Amino acid sequence: VQLQASGGGWVPAGGSLRLSCVASGRTPGRSFSNYIAGWFRQAPGKEREFIATISWKGASASYADSVRGRFTISRDNAKSTLYLQMNNLGPEDTAVYYCAADYSLRQISLSYRDYALVGQGTLVTVSS
Repeated sequence: VQLQASGGGWVPAGGSLRLSCVASGRTPGRSFSNYIAGWFRQAPGKEREFIATISWKGASASYADSVRGRFTISRDNAKSTLYLQMNNLGPEDTAVYYCAADYSLRQISLSYRDYALVGQGTLVTVSS
Protein backbone atom coordinates (compact mmCIF):
# COMPACT_ATOMS: atom_id res chain seq x y z
CA VAL A 1 0.00 0.00 0.00
CA GLN A 2 1.25 3.47 -0.89
CA LEU A 3 -0.06 6.84 0.21
CA GLN A 4 -0.23 9.82 -2.14
CA ALA A 5 -1.01 13.23 -0.64
CA SER A 6 -2.21 16.19 -2.65
CA GLY A 7 -4.01 19.49 -2.30
CA GLY A 8 -1.24 21.65 -0.93
CA GLY A 9 -0.44 25.07 -2.31
CA TRP A 10 -0.31 28.74 -1.53
CA VAL A 11 -3.12 30.42 0.37
CA PRO A 12 -3.46 33.81 2.06
CA ALA A 13 -3.93 34.00 5.79
CA GLY A 14 -7.50 33.25 6.73
CA GLY A 15 -7.98 31.00 3.73
CA SER A 16 -8.82 27.32 3.45
CA LEU A 17 -7.38 24.24 1.81
CA ARG A 18 -8.41 20.60 1.68
CA LEU A 19 -5.73 17.98 1.56
CA SER A 20 -6.38 14.50 0.20
CA CYS A 21 -4.44 11.30 0.63
CA VAL A 22 -5.20 8.31 -1.56
CA ALA A 23 -4.11 4.82 -0.60
CA SER A 24 -3.20 2.76 -3.63
CA GLY A 25 -2.27 -0.87 -3.93
CA ARG A 26 -3.57 -3.47 -1.60
CA THR A 27 -2.39 -6.18 0.73
CA PRO A 28 -4.54 -9.32 0.43
CA GLY A 29 -7.10 -9.47 3.20
CA ARG A 30 -6.78 -5.78 4.04
CA SER A 31 -8.66 -2.69 3.00
CA PHE A 32 -8.17 0.96 3.81
CA SER A 33 -10.80 0.64 6.51
CA ASN A 34 -8.40 -1.63 8.41
CA TYR A 35 -5.90 1.21 8.85
CA ILE A 36 -5.83 3.95 11.44
CA ALA A 37 -4.77 7.13 9.64
CA GLY A 38 -3.51 10.56 10.46
CA TRP A 39 -1.88 13.77 9.34
CA PHE A 40 1.41 15.24 10.47
CA ARG A 41 3.37 18.28 9.39
CA GLN A 42 6.91 19.52 9.42
CA ALA A 43 7.84 23.16 9.20
CA PRO A 44 11.34 24.26 8.13
CA GLY A 45 13.82 23.71 10.92
CA LYS A 46 11.28 22.00 13.13
CA GLU A 47 10.44 18.44 14.06
CA ARG A 48 7.52 16.62 12.55
CA GLU A 49 4.42 17.21 14.63
CA PHE A 50 1.09 15.51 15.04
CA ILE A 51 -1.95 17.23 13.51
CA ALA A 52 -4.88 14.83 13.55
CA THR A 53 -5.71 11.15 13.59
CA ILE A 54 -8.86 9.19 12.87
CA SER A 55 -10.09 5.70 13.68
CA TRP A 56 -10.92 2.99 11.17
CA LYS A 57 -14.47 4.04 10.34
CA GLY A 58 -14.09 7.66 11.37
CA ALA A 59 -16.00 7.38 14.64
CA SER A 60 -13.12 8.80 16.66
CA ALA A 61 -10.67 11.59 15.93
CA SER A 62 -8.07 13.50 17.84
CA TYR A 63 -6.44 16.86 17.09
CA ALA A 64 -3.44 18.84 18.15
CA ASP A 65 -4.33 21.86 20.26
CA SER A 66 -2.87 24.14 17.61
CA VAL A 67 -5.43 23.08 14.98
CA ARG A 68 -8.48 22.01 16.96
CA GLY A 69 -11.53 23.91 15.81
CA ARG A 70 -9.88 24.89 12.51
CA PHE A 71 -8.95 21.55 10.94
CA THR A 72 -11.17 18.54 10.34
CA ILE A 73 -9.93 15.07 9.51
CA SER A 74 -12.21 12.66 7.68
CA ARG A 75 -12.03 9.57 5.53
CA ASP A 76 -13.93 7.84 2.76
CA ASN A 77 -13.04 4.17 2.99
CA ALA A 78 -14.93 3.35 -0.20
CA LYS A 79 -12.48 5.64 -2.02
CA SER A 80 -9.48 4.69 0.14
CA THR A 81 -9.01 8.38 0.80
CA LEU A 82 -8.12 10.45 3.83
CA TYR A 83 -8.90 14.16 4.00
CA LEU A 84 -7.83 17.18 6.01
CA GLN A 85 -10.01 20.26 5.75
CA MET A 86 -8.04 23.28 6.92
CA ASN A 87 -9.81 26.54 7.65
CA ASN A 88 -8.66 29.91 8.96
CA LEU A 89 -5.08 29.17 8.02
CA GLY A 90 -2.27 31.26 9.40
CA PRO A 91 1.44 31.62 8.57
CA GLU A 92 2.21 29.24 11.43
CA ASP A 93 0.49 26.49 9.47
CA THR A 94 3.10 26.69 6.72
CA ALA A 95 4.70 23.24 6.49
CA VAL A 96 4.95 20.04 4.52
CA TYR A 97 1.95 17.93 5.40
CA TYR A 98 2.22 14.15 5.50
CA CYS A 99 -0.49 11.55 5.65
CA ALA A 100 0.17 8.30 7.47
CA ALA A 101 -1.57 5.01 8.10
CA ASP A 102 -0.99 1.84 10.02
CA TYR A 103 -2.64 -1.56 10.03
CA SER A 104 -1.35 -2.80 13.37
CA LEU A 105 -2.45 0.03 15.63
CA ARG A 106 -5.19 -0.93 18.08
CA GLN A 107 -6.14 2.69 18.77
CA ILE A 108 -5.47 6.13 17.37
CA SER A 109 -1.94 7.36 17.95
CA LEU A 110 -0.44 10.84 18.16
CA SER A 111 3.08 9.73 17.28
CA TYR A 112 4.18 9.53 13.67
CA ARG A 113 6.66 6.81 14.68
CA ASP A 114 3.72 4.47 15.19
CA TYR A 115 2.66 4.67 11.55
CA ALA A 116 4.30 2.28 9.13
CA LEU A 117 3.00 3.97 5.98
CA VAL A 118 3.79 7.61 5.26
CA GLY A 119 3.01 9.58 2.11
CA GLN A 120 5.45 11.80 0.28
CA GLY A 121 4.14 15.09 1.69
CA THR A 122 2.44 18.10 0.20
CA LEU A 123 3.57 21.67 0.83
CA VAL A 124 1.21 24.22 2.32
CA THR A 125 2.32 27.85 2.28
CA VAL A 126 0.27 30.49 4.07
CA SER A 127 1.17 34.10 3.48
CA SER A 128 0.51 36.85 5.99
